[in-house]
Amino acid sequence: MATDLKFRFSFHLRQFLVLMFFSWTMVGCFIAYQYYREKSLKIESINTMLQVNNSHILDAIETQGAPLADIGQSNMNLKDLRITIMDIHGNVLYDNAFKTNTVSDNHISRPEIAQALATGKGYTVMRKSKTTDTPFFYSATLGKSHIVRSAVPYDHSLHQMLATDGAFLWIMLGITLVFSIIGYFVTWRAGVVISRLNDFAARAEKGERIYADLAFPDNELGSISSHIVRLYSRLQEAIVERDRQHEIAIHEEQEKIRIKRQLTNNINHELKTPVSAIQVCLETLLDHPELSDEKRIEFLRRSYDNTSRLRSLLDDVSLITRMEDGSQAIEMSTVSLSEIISDAVDESEIAHPDSNMEIHVETAGDLPLTANAGILLSVFRNLIDNAIAYSGGSKIEIKTADDGDFYSVIFADNGIGVADEHLPHLFERFYRIDKGRSRKMGGTGLGLSIVKNAIILHGGTIEAINRRDGGLEFRFSLKKYN
Repeated sequence: MATDLKFRFSFHLRQFLVLMFFSWTMVGCFIAYQYYREKSLKIESINTMLQVNNSHILDAIETQGAPLADIGQSNMNLKDLRITIMDIHGNVLYDNAFKTNTVSDNHISRPEIAQALATGKGYTVMRKSKTTDTPFFYSATLGKSHIVRSAVPYDHSLHQMLATDGAFLWIMLGITLVFSIIGYFVTWRAGVVISRLNDFAARAEKGERIYADLAFPDNELGSISSHIVRLYSRLQEAIVERDRQHEIAIHEEQEKIRIKRQLTNNINHELKTPVSAIQVCLETLLDHPELSDEKRIEFLRRSYDNTSRLRSLLDDVSLITRMEDGSQAIEMSTVSLSEIISDAVDESEIAHPDSNMEIHVETAGDLPLTANAGILLSVFRNLIDNAIAYSGGSKIEIKTADDGDFYSVIFADNGIGVADEHLPHLFERFYRIDKGRSRKMGGTGLGLSIVKNAIILHGGTIEAINRRDGGLEFRFSLKKYN
């Protein structure tokens, strides 16, 4: 039942009703206390006036010896005031409400008389007289040998006199009403925060996406709620980012496995040709001992060329594997990019003495950077070898520029370029535009793949484009400090 009521009324309404209950109860208690206090003061005021009158009469009777008739006659001028004189046993000696001076009655049981005998003074706010059948306000005073009781009729004028101030009651009710309205809006603002927090908790429990822009009122509770929502939103973002990174890592791992499998298959395929050629040459030499020395040397040279190709292939595979799986273990040091380019050019002149390719280099200064000199040297050596072997051109241009945190490099030839459909695949392992020609030239099919991996290892990017005036151009960057 309590749960039903909890969901039937909103948090705001429940808090408002509780606030109103305590507020109106407190105001009601205050009004009741004020009413009792004000009425008591007015009753005490009337009783005090009557007690003073009683004291004057007792003084006249017991001190001055004035006759009772004279006392009664003298007080007949007091409008509607009833004077009753009794002995200390409660026997009525005089009552100005009657024409005669003797009244055969005893008032010892009257509340105000009993109180006066006990404490010296007593009063009754409203009691109907048994002798006159009229309600009176009675006030009695005990003297040495007499009891004097004064009474005024409890009529409309006395009732009005004893009534509390109605203006005070209306003012209190008005103030309470204003506070109730203020309380409604205060609890409403708190209710908005609680309601939105409840909605946030329900959505969070369902696993829904929570954004940090959920609005709350501009107060302390709203500020705390905003902080909670923002923290939860950041936690969700962190979890999403963690899951995304996990998926990326899984994808990368699967991609590595796929690439390794593909690399293994490609290596197996690439190894078959030179191994088969070596095997054929050796089998021929073994099966035909009668071959001339010239033929024997030819077969041996073919075997040597194929073993050289095998060694180049294994070296290239080792280098790629080293860059992909052991990048953290590769030693980096401060080197000069200009010197590395110069060394690559010098090596190409020794490796290709018959080449008519002219290499033109433009570098500005020493160009220091953190890199692995051997791997970076293989970048330019492979690009130069590739241009000499396949471009069909006569000139190579190498230009460098300082771009802040990076050095940018342009490597271009003036050859025939490549068809546009081959450009996206140039950096793939074992990708050949002319497979027959590539094998004939002794290429392993891994040169440009090595170039790309080396550039990535050094924090850069690379792309290949066909030049407008002919030839192939490689644009890449190298991070100065890794």
